[in-house]
Amino acid sequence: MGYVVGIVVVVVGILASVALHEVGHMVPAKKFGVLVPDYAVGFGPALWKRKIGETTYALRAVLLGGYVKILGMYPPAREGARTLNRRGRPTLAEEARQASAEDLPQGQEARAFYNLSAPKKIVVMVSGPLMNLLICVVLSAITMIGIGAPRASTTLAAVSQTVAGASGESAGPAHEAGVRAGDVVESWNGRPIASWSEFHEAIAASPAGEPQQLGVKRGEDHLTFEVAPVEGQQGRVVGVTADFEYVSASPADVVAADWQMFTSTASVVVRLPQAVWNVGRSLFTDDAREATSVVSVVGVGRMAGEVTGDPSSLGLRDTRQVVAVLLSLLASLNMALFVFNLIPLPPLDGGHIVGACYEWARGALARARGKADPGPADTARMVPLTWAVGGVLVAMSVILIAADIIKPVSLA
Repeated sequence: MGYVVGIVVVVVGILASVALHEVGHMVPAKKFGVLVPDYAVGFGPALWKRKIGETTYALRAVLLGGYVKILGMYPPAREGARTLNRRGRPTLAEEARQASAEDLPQGQEARAFYNLSAPKKIVVMVSGPLMNLLICVVLSAITMIGIGAPRASTTLAAVSQTVAGASGESAGPAHEAGVRAGDVVESWNGRPIASWSEFHEAIAASPAGEPQQLGVKRGEDHLTFEVAPVEGQQGRVVGVTADFEYVSASPADVVAADWQMFTSTASVVVRLPQAVWNVGRSLFTDDAREATSVVSVVGVGRMAGEVTGDPSSLGLRDTRQVVAVLLSLLASLNMALFVFNLIPLPPLDGGHIVGACYEWARGALARARGKADPGPADTARMVPLTWAVGGVLVAMSVILIAADIIKPVSLA
């Protein structure tokens, strides 16, 4: 049951991330006056839908993403543009132009997306990825500031009756002296102790076998015990184990962590073809799959299942840590969506942004030369590339999903 909980959390998190990504596109598009007839979470038959204003909002049966329909993505063909192929049929670009024109209600051509200025087109297209970046930052802040990271405290979780020394097992010095679990370490030989690392260093610097003064707080009482460290297998020990406490990060720490996440994600995206090739090779050969290899949403779901299914095997102490890891997974997933969607190739948002940037630069150059505005860029000419890139993305997804099922990556 616990394993399923992790998968459900990731599925809901991915749906929310995709839905908000599409909201990022929809809000500025509507603000700029573009017709947006449909917004949906999921695909296939509608389980629920409601029309508000000009937009129909729907929840659909196949919960594998979502979409927003923005009308008029492609302008009509420019005079002299090639619209037929060698067989006399419309080209892919012309078919896209015709489909775009047919969707526009009669008399509403002025509200088509292609009529927006280039800067407004960029705002519409970049707002989707920026929504994922915002989700990533918010989840990171909740994880690092709201939940915090576990750190060894000066409160003792356990006091061992015996310890494994260099010459065999012996009585635990702290337990023998009267120290008990729940005591809070305050001093060592009169020197105040503020952290577990200070306490550990103080013990390591003390001579073995010689009594030292350990000051602790027990309830409202301040007690002192004589504890003689023994030589353990990894240095001097007194037979105590630290409890842990959660420490919140600073906003600067969150920014640094998000920047590190961005740079590492961008690095993965840059070498994505090679990374997918390596995963595919491990899938069809006896090569072991690398623990750091890229994964699909199926792989992320499996990892989340491991986190909630058997958290102790991953060194997670309590529910608070489990929640933090799940939120971190969703934060990294949204960072991946942000970076991936900015790849400057259609059908990704980055491809539309490149088209708008080209249109902007072309218009600026025309104005500088004293010429008329050339109008919207004929982005429909990128449709063949859209199909090619889409095919590659589908193939990559199939390879990664197959690998995550047959040769999954484990967090353990």
